Amino acid sequence: MMLAIIRDTIRLIPKGKVSSYGEVARAAGFPGRARQVVWALRNARGLPWHRVLGAGGKIMLPGENGLEQRMRLETEGITFRSGRVWMEKHEFQFAPAAKATKKRTLNAKPQRAGRRKRTKSE
Repeated sequence: MMLAIIRDTIRLIPKGKVSSYGEVARAAGFPGRARQVVWALRNARGLPWHRVLGAGGKIMLPGENGLEQRMRLETEGITFRSGRVWMEKHEFQFAPAAKATKKRTLNAKPQRAGRRKRTKSE
């Protein structure tokens, strides 16, 4: 479920704009979960994976994959400064979430009121 929400958030990034792994996680309602954004991108088909970058606009993919990402971004009109995407110009601003202050929890078990552990003397 978390990965599906993150993938839907990535689909919101339009052509000519980019976002960081951390910002995608925050916009999806999972602040501090940038690594899960990476997992959501793995083996996912049809996502604009090239529009998601490391902090500060850094391309995190090594070798040919990183070159492909840069090429795809340049064809969308993204400009670079000192080897990084010019984030001030191209960063996508996600709409504020309705529940942005509350962190989502997955598979959280409800707490039972009034239950305590029994001791041997009982």
